[in-house]
Amino acid sequence: MVAFTFIAAVSAAIAGTLAAPAADVAGPVARDVPDFELGQNNLARRQDYNQNYKTGGSVNFSPSSNGYSVSFSGAGDFVVGKGWKKGTARNISFTGQTTATSGTVLVSIYGWTKNPLVEYYVQEYTSNGKGSAQGQKLGSFESDGSVYDIWKHQQVNQPSITGTATFWQYISNRVDKRPGNGTVTMQNHFDAWKKAGLNLGAHDYQTLATEGWGNAGGNSKYTISASG
Repeated sequence: MVAFTFIAAVSAAIAGTLAAPAADVAGPVARDVPDFELGQNNLARRQDYNQNYKTGGSVNFSPSSNGYSVSFSGAGDFVVGKGWKKGTARNISFTGQTTATSGTVLVSIYGWTKNPLVEYYVQEYTSNGKGSAQGQKLGSFESDGSVYDIWKHQQVNQPSITGTATFWQYISNRVDKRPGNGTVTMQNHFDAWKKAGLNLGAHDYQTLATEGWGNAGGNSKYTISASG
């Protein structure tokens, strides 16, 4: 996420059942079909976190059983996506495209853990090259055909899936951007973060998400799938 108000979250009530806090990373599931949406029904504007979807400008989100499309213009702040109620070390594949015409737009694997409370990103595409990456750069590693830079940033007294809290953001920022097709091997990111001293907790939701702010304009359309 970005600093100050540029954070995406849903309420704790929507978070779903969590893995035991002692587990660092949950394993892949047998039939790994998407079962969670970030959208009008459960995504709040990051500034106030009311349980409705509202943001400046126009955001038209259309989820499907295995993906989503969204078009937006003059958008002040939004995140939409499709994924799973509980994150795992799954391999997430996506097919589609993002076009950005204005503002900051990014496409990422986005999720949260609890105990510790962590907001994480694997940024596959950023219209400005950096997206949410900020704070302290901890190094780089290779995965899925590119180098990723690792960043951590602390959010102090900011909204989260557990309410206002202080928490860390872990961010893998792909150097060779890909707005279209790709596969993200999540285990590689979890391992690289752990090696850098960034520990995860019990997983909450995990999505492929499109995010925009700063008078963002453009569109995204993706289908997603996963394997162990």
